[in-house]
Amino acid sequence: MAYNESFFNATPEDIFAVLSDPGSYEHWVVGAKEIRDADSNWPQPGSRLYHSVGIGPIVVKDSTKVLVSEGPSHLRLQARGRPFGIAHIDFELTPERGGTHVQLRESVAEPWFLAALNPVLDPLVRVRNAETLRRLTGVVTSATNTEAGR
Repeated sequence: MAYNESFFNATPEDIFAVLSDPGSYEHWVVGAKEIRDADSNWPQPGSRLYHSVGIGPIVVKDSTKVLVSEGPSHLRLQARGRPFGIAHIDFELTPERGGTHVQLRESVAEPWFLAALNPVLDPLVRVRNAETLRRLTGVVTSATNTEAGR
């Protein structure tokens, strides 16, 4: 399981608000090209976000499903990226020192032969997720500054 963590100068509620905004994902998820649609009840369990992912000209249309939503502290997603497989992604948000400690865990769930390679793939996923958290910090900061200016 790939594990990353970061400290955000924002509340768990502020961060969960961004995680609850389907349109924000293309701005902070590494590899996300476009959010095509989302169920109106996102991020309730069972709801889906329909996205395109890829690198360069290679683009795949797929979806991500919410498995657990316990705002503002926990969001567990099942991200599909055919033909590569399915990953489980957990965001844990814990209040800390006037901000939030964010833990991001990701592991390949399917297919079994890729899941067996988690220890080999984890360093690559950690690098990608470090950038994802860096981008998420920027989106959260921008959203909270916009709210503060209202």
